[in-house]
Amino acid sequence: MAIIPSESMLRISQAAFNQLRRHSEETYPQECCGVLLGAANAQKDERVVSLAIRCSNTRTDSAHNRYNIAPAELIAAQKVARERGEDVVGFYHSHPDHPPRWSANDLAEAHWLGCSYVITAVAKGKAETTNSFVLSGTIEEDKHFQDEPIEVTEP
Repeated sequence: MAIIPSESMLRISQAAFNQLRRHSEETYPQECCGVLLGAANAQKDERVVSLAIRCSNTRTDSAHNRYNIAPAELIAAQKVARERGEDVVGFYHSHPDHPPRWSANDLAEAHWLGCSYVITAVAKGKAETTNSFVLSGTIEEDKHFQDEPIEVTEP
């Protein structure tokens, strides 16, 4: 009998969802980026986001279609997670005037296996579709993104 893997899921509070979409509009036409904090449930293959932390896009070249989170900001987000008894469960960024699908560059620069990567399409300064992808695999060489549904929850 074959075991069918359960479908991955991202659950995010309405407040965190609104914040990351607002961030994407405020930084347009540059990409925004940030860290998602919450709890991961490996048995259900889901991540529950309670807080979106804004980060600066430190790319000095191609900030309209690339992003980078400074190590100091990532460490600060990890500290907040520890203080809250939570984990880093994902990252978010925007795609100005581009579909909310991961790019080859997004995959190449993603390294947090088991985390969600949320992308919001921003058209002419207005946030449109937001999608999520979980980074699956066991090692860097077999990592890949899988679509995952987003459920926006009330606090």
